Order: sequence, then structure tokens, then C-alpha cells
Amino acid sequence: MPANVVYWFISVPAENKKSVVFQNLKTKLSGPTNDYAEVFQFIIPELKIGTLDGLVTISDELVKYDQAFEATNLKILDILRNLLNADKDQIRAHLVVNEKSIDQYLKTFQWNTQKYRGDKSLQEIVQALNQEVSSIDALMKAKLANYNQVKGNLQALKRTQSGNLAVRDITDVVRKEHFVLNSEYLETLLVAVPRNLYRAWYGKYEKLTPMVVPRSSIKIKEDDEYGLFTVTLFKRVVEDFVHKCREEKFIYKDFKYDEGEIENHRKQLQEIGETEKELSSTLLRLARTNFGEVFSSWIHLKALRVYVESVLRYGLPPDFMSAIIKPKPKLENKVRDILHAEYGKLGGSMGSESQKEEHMEEFHNLVDKDYYPYVWFQVHFEIGRG
Repeated sequence: MPANVVYWFISVPAENKKSVVFQNLKTKLSGPTNDYAEVFQFIIPELKIGTLDGLVTISDELVKYDQAFEATNLKILDILRNLLNADKDQIRAHLVVNEKSIDQYLKTFQWNTQKYRGDKSLQEIVQALNQEVSSIDALMKAKLANYNQVKGNLQALKRTQSGNLAVRDITDVVRKEHFVLNSEYLETLLVAVPRNLYRAWYGKYEKLTPMVVPRSSIKIKEDDEYGLFTVTLFKRVVEDFVHKCREEKFIYKDFKYDEGEIENHRKQLQEIGETEKELSSTLLRLARTNFGEVFSSWIHLKALRVYVESVLRYGLPPDFMSAIIKPKPKLENKVRDILHAEYGKLGGSMGSESQKEEHMEEFHNLVDKDYYPYVWFQVHFEIGRG
């Protein structure tokens, strides 16, 4: 499947010769010397039509539902992109409809008569489709919000462990043996020292204030910009020592060693990480399943649009040939030219290219920009991010 997914859904009058009209279309577009597109049959069962006014009303409603179904499908596709790191091969593997690839599903499309029975009105079928897609949309929205919240919490925790030693959390760096603990008089501080000031630190830290324990400073960690040093001093001079550090561009780390807090932090990070993985796995499974469900509903809606528009254009009783066209890459204009040559007469004066150009400005605000002499709709989306 290419990165750019394009399928056209068309119908033209059949004149009681559906198979002949289909074969003619297929020969024009994918014959031995004309390899411009793949052409599949798009078989739509007879449906309850109702009144002409009802068809016009439902035709307008179908436009809105079509846009909504497309939006839901694209949201699910975006979830797959994010969870699969925009890996196009992985994304393709998850775009499955009824355990088939999109291409195979469309080639073998069959109307789901169990879910959308022919004795139901068009309005009832549309409402059933919309209820299914709306339910999935709400579910995916809730699952995605929950996942994003947990992922955000995990990223916030991880951000505290990124950056240089002057700004990052150092819980995972320090050890119990680095500190003088449970002393009534002494306290161990941590100071981030720029690497170009190591000599200054060693020469000055014992003299920044009185009551600093001589030779108590140990470098316990180093990165490209800073070294993390311990220093032990009497508690009564801590405030003055911190002030002197700032003057010398030594960065005091406000950290108190607490085994309980450190263990809680470690457990929190582990638990949130495990929860994020679990939610990610669940969301990926749901996205794969629900993409197929929504895509199937979307194609059934396309079938309804083709059926309704065909009746409105070609009249009663319904007698039209419907097909799916998959243009080859970069050959869409060629396919469009062939369709126009074959079926342009269906549009009357607007079907003539010269007349179309002459009247296009006049009808610009009145005619759908996607209007063609034949019934035409499409499914079009990008697998990658574009």
C-alpha cells in the first residue's frame, strides 16, 4: 500500500447492462495497453428509497456524516502514527478491516446485510452507522486522554532526570555513604561545580565559612558541564555557606537524603512506566480494531452516498453501475480524462470541456468543486505524517 491512499467511488447509468458497462470501464482504465488504475466492482444492494424529498434531505445529512466518519478515521490513524513512531510499514500492518488489508477489503466489499438490512429505511441505516462511529469516537477520545495524562506524568518525571547536574534531579546519583546522617551538629551538602572551577572549589570550599570539615569534599558524579561534590559542615553555618557558594558561582543543590523518599520516587517512576506501557498496548489494540470498524462504516456510508446520488441523478427505478477506482500513482489526471471522455455527456452542457470552462466562473459558487458528470466520491488519506 503506498503512503498516499486514494480510492474513487463512481456510478454511471447501466441501461440494464451492468456487467457490460463495468467491463467497458475496466478495459478503458486497466486493459492490456491501458494500465492507469485498478477497477473493482462496488455492489450495492437495493435499498428502501422513500420519497424524493426524503432523498434530498438524507443526501445533505450524508455529507455531514461522511466528514465526521473521515475525521474519526483520521484521529485513529494519528493515534497509530504516534504509538508506532510514524513507522509506515508498522502502520500499514495495523490498517486492517475485517482481518483484510484496506485494498483487499475494498476489492471484496460486500454489504453487511446482517447489520444493515434491506428492509430498514435509509434513515435507520444511517443512524445505525452514526451510532457505531460516534460510540467508537467517544471511546477512543477517553482512552487517548487517559493515556496522554499518564504519558505526560511519566515525561515530567523523566525530565527531572535530564539536563546537567546543576538542574537535574539527583535522586538516582547519590548513595547513603555520601552523607553524614543523624548527626546533631553536622550536615552534608551537595554542590554542582562548573568543570572550569574545580581548582577554585578545592582551593576555597574549606574557607568559604568557618566550621567546614577539612577534606570533606568528594566528587561523586560528573557530566560534560558540572561535577557534583559533597561537603560536610556544621549545621549552624549552612545558610552562610550556601550564600558564599552563590557568590563563587558554585550551585547549591537543595537535597536532603531520605531513603524512604528515594524509594518512593523509584517506585513511582517504575509504576508510572509500567502503567504507560500497559495503556499504550491497550490503546494500540483498540486503535487497530476500531480503525477497521470505522473504516467499514465509512465505506458503507460511501455506498449510501453513491446510491442516493445515483437515484437523484439518474432517476427511478435504480439502474446504475457502481465501481471503485484506484488510480495508479501520478495518473489521476489521466484517469479523470478517460472518465470525462467516456461519461462527459452525462453532464449536459457542463459535460463539455469548452462549455464547462465558459460557465465555470458563473457557477463557481453554485456547483460543488468536486462535481463531475458521473457520481463521484473518494477516500483519500496519508499513512505518513506528510
